[in-house]
Amino acid sequence: MITDQQDRLRTSIRLLGNLLGETIIEQEGLAIFELEETLRALTKAWRGGDQQAQAAIEQMLPPMLDDLPRGLAMLKAFTTFFQLTNLAEEQERVNVLRDRARLAQEHRTPVRETIADAIRRLRDLDVSASEMRLLLDDLLIMPVFTAHPTESKRLAILRRLREIANLLHSFERHDLLPNEEVQLTERLRENMTVLWQSDETRDRRPTVMDEVRTGAYYFENTIFHLVPRIYEELARALEEYYPGEYFILPHFLRYGSWIGGDRDGNPFVTPDVTEEAIREHKETVLTFYNVEVDKLYHHLSPAVTRVGFSQALLDSIEEDRKLAPVSELEQLEWFRIEPYRQKLIMMFRRLRATRAENRIPWRTRVDDPRAYRNASEFLHDLYLIRDSLNANNGERLAQSDLARLIRAAEVFGFHMVTLDIRQHAERHRAALAEIMEGYGLASDYTGMDEKARVALLSREIESRRPLTARLNFSDETNQTVELFRLIRRAHEQVDEQAIQTYIISMTTQVSNVLEVLLLANDAGLLGKLDVAPLFETIEDLKNAPQIMTEIFANRVYQQHLEQRGNHQQIMIGYSDSNKDGGYLRANWMLYDAQRNLARVCAAHGIQLTLFHGRGGSLGRGGGRTNRAILAQPPESVRGRFKITEQGEVISSRYDDREIAHRHLEQMVNAVLLSSTRRSTPAQEQAWSAVMDEVSSRAYRHYRALVEKSEFLQYFHDTTPIDLIDRLNIGSRPARRKKTAQINDLRAIPWVFSWTQSRVNLPSWFGVGAALASWLEDDPGETRLPQLRQMYREWPFFTTILDNVQVGLSIGDIAIAALYAGLTTDAVRRAVFSELEAEFERTKQMVLAITGYGELLENEQWLRQSIRRRNPYVDPLSYLQVALLRRLRAREADGVSNEETEQLQRALLLSANGIAAGLQNTG
Repeated sequence: MITDQQDRLRTSIRLLGNLLGETIIEQEGLAIFELEETLRALTKAWRGGDQQAQAAIEQMLPPMLDDLPRGLAMLKAFTTFFQLTNLAEEQERVNVLRDRARLAQEHRTPVRETIADAIRRLRDLDVSASEMRLLLDDLLIMPVFTAHPTESKRLAILRRLREIANLLHSFERHDLLPNEEVQLTERLRENMTVLWQSDETRDRRPTVMDEVRTGAYYFENTIFHLVPRIYEELARALEEYYPGEYFILPHFLRYGSWIGGDRDGNPFVTPDVTEEAIREHKETVLTFYNVEVDKLYHHLSPAVTRVGFSQALLDSIEEDRKLAPVSELEQLEWFRIEPYRQKLIMMFRRLRATRAENRIPWRTRVDDPRAYRNASEFLHDLYLIRDSLNANNGERLAQSDLARLIRAAEVFGFHMVTLDIRQHAERHRAALAEIMEGYGLASDYTGMDEKARVALLSREIESRRPLTARLNFSDETNQTVELFRLIRRAHEQVDEQAIQTYIISMTTQVSNVLEVLLLANDAGLLGKLDVAPLFETIEDLKNAPQIMTEIFANRVYQQHLEQRGNHQQIMIGYSDSNKDGGYLRANWMLYDAQRNLARVCAAHGIQLTLFHGRGGSLGRGGGRTNRAILAQPPESVRGRFKITEQGEVISSRYDDREIAHRHLEQMVNAVLLSSTRRSTPAQEQAWSAVMDEVSSRAYRHYRALVEKSEFLQYFHDTTPIDLIDRLNIGSRPARRKKTAQINDLRAIPWVFSWTQSRVNLPSWFGVGAALASWLEDDPGETRLPQLRQMYREWPFFTTILDNVQVGLSIGDIAIAALYAGLTTDAVRRAVFSELEAEFERTKQMVLAITGYGELLENEQWLRQSIRRRNPYVDPLSYLQVALLRRLRAREADGVSNEETEQLQRALLLSANGIAAGLQNTG
């Protein structure tokens, strides 16, 4: 089977690679194609141990940079090859999934890690129907899209790649006629030409609204169509494995977004931009409904001459007539014997009127009586059609496209996604300091001790007096206050699901939460908004359970929780904790914090939803989502799981509907299985003590590296971090503050830089030293067997070491040595020598514990993919190092001209190519 899969994949890659070669020759000439092939062959020889190959490569690079069009053509060639390879691998993933489904059907068993598989396993664990109902009642799975500040693909490129993927899929038909194959080949050539002639880079930094529209693309292309299918599969599985039982499916799978709501460190996310984002979401989902209603209009042609219709439906059509202008009534008469089509015509027009109204800013809007006021009115009309069909022998019609549209409308409403708001705790503190002083409530609010500040905030929340009236403060404070008023308007103009959560970055005190509660109360939002603290650093994760205990003891916060159904959302950050404490310590502190937060919430009778700020690279908590869920403490899930979906992960997970379906079914499977009778290993207490000790050692080793006096210079010299802000990749600045300090650098550019330079430090550094030193302190030699047992039997530790394997495999210390050559000899000796030693030490420790002969022995598909890609990634790395050296030399000489801009464009293209090759930007 694996051989067949590899053969299929090689065939697809060969097809696309040959067509790309032809395109390069056609567009750039034979010389460029031969130059690309020579460079690829040399890097392959170098990787095979040919020491002379490196010298030959280095001789080739200066002429390419002297003749930048040639250099850009090289970068474009390798980048495009990776984009096409990614498509071929995605297509093969779909083929493998279909092979598994066929095999499962033959054996009459569900495919592993599907929804049906989870329901069957729960039934086999003797989970009763009543227990299943309780689980479903509380079930919530919410992926949340975020704007990635290192997102590298333009929307135009995404659309072109999707067209090529569709053509590649058509090629796999076994009944293609020769002329059809010729036509498909020509279409592929045409699309490759467009791809080749399209610029990979942006000529400007994307706006927040550009990012909002990119996010909406995945809803239009995939999610709107996919989510109803997930609900159908859960309903079928329940019917199959719990026959005769009745279940009501809640709206458990919903989507959120930060794009247009996350203003932490992004000055471009203003209240006006947030409103525009919400209106764009509404426009996107209304357009989808318009299209689907039109499809139903063409489909539902039952006539009064053939079947009956409910009186409620006929009455509603008469009511619709009263709102319609005379010019539109004539068309209704054309379908007087087809009431469903009459109703759908009016629904289509009402949706169109709602869209027109939505384009007007909220402050100046005048209500159109024909527009739907909310999603409930639209659903009411859909229910009328459904009920009429069910009552008149149309059950089959009611259960197909109409049922899927109803499910979509129930899930997406008129808001499409729930937009989370995020802001740094310092902004609320600064705003309230100004307000308190302005109204004579506190002359030095910032300097107050915590107890006094909490008492003041509690009194103000309980006070019936408004905190603010006119916005006559500084611009930043006015914007902070206005934001909460905007949230109230979003609830009024769209619905309360438009914004449901306010996240407080860098929460360190109870007062950070009460400050947001006071500002929400001032806008009339008390009890209408989840206030979610975000714990990000190692120290904050340690303190989180105590902070939440104190918050739950606060009288006014208790009143807020009562209005929110005694539900608390808490966010934990994987990116900043990793940057702060290193991979192993961060992951252990996150695990421990989840256990303790779950216990605190249980002790206070609070239902907890943990929001995992993870995804993308391993250094930011990335990896396979289903395995990550199953590796969480069981008590921390309990049927509720919220997680960020970031950057390139969004593209790789949601661009293809079948891959997106697999991602979602695996997520639902894992949440269901984690929420019932999942047991913890008997030795977990002893293993936790091991993790405490080992992760502490990893932390000390990591901090010793990043606190070295030479480390900051090494980081800036040997990675493209100093150029990220100029690369027009994302709307958000790479740093919270304009300093060279690592503490002020956002975690995502931090990971991006280490990924580009092939060190991949955030996903492994410190692990080897910690494990090795712990084993050295073992005179009885019992510790290695214990670690091996932990790897076999503890999902948390299994996932940790498997992810380290991936991190080491994607990293490449030989290529990293090329980047190390960009700094001084002294700095390189101080830092790179330690990176090199720890890389090898970590590799040996992982192999010793897992028992494998080589990394990723348990993941052959991934291992083959990495090996297949390296000969094509290496030329990009060589070119990027040369570009960095030349650009920095020009900057040191004060040279800035058109050639400098061309070099910067080339650097961005190299970043795109490496990201595509590694399938990771950071």
